[in-house]
Amino acid sequence: MNSYSSGRRSRHPRSGARRRGNGRSRPQRSETKAQKQTFWQRVAAFFLGNGKGTTKIATGARNGTEPSRPARKPERVEVTSPRLYVGNLSFDATESDLFELFNGVGHVQNAEVVSYRHNQRSKGFAFVQMQTVEEAKRAVQELHDKEFLGRRLVVSGAKSSEHQPR
Repeated sequence: MNSYSSGRRSRHPRSGARRRGNGRSRPQRSETKAQKQTFWQRVAAFFLGNGKGTTKIATGARNGTEPSRPARKPERVEVTSPRLYVGNLSFDATESDLFELFNGVGHVQNAEVVSYRHNQRSKGFAFVQMQTVEEAKRAVQELHDKEFLGRRLVVSGAKSSEHQPR
């Protein structure tokens, strides 16, 4: 045997690094496997909540956990021009559908469904240009709160372009 080794293994590694414990024993390998979760299990537990003090995500009124807020009443705009605002429009409604609907009340010059630029999907409202102000007023009286394609329409005078910021 060399003079360097005594034949016994050293209690501490040669690097001099010692473990400094706080008196607690290390758990067995099988105990840590039962407690340790994978990354995806921890993510799922965070979002689904596992009752261990995880953050609870706020839920909306759609699933019935919170009281629903009162429905917002649309702003009534007096009809001073032949241009009309049509709100709460079905996303499936087309300009030709609106043209036919409003043509039953009076002569329609133009119908325009407002849509997103990037995917051309309807935003749920439109503008209809009638021939005269009287026809526009009649259209508001007859078609406001009328069911069309499964939704109740909101028909009122359109705000003039003078009020809109450029």
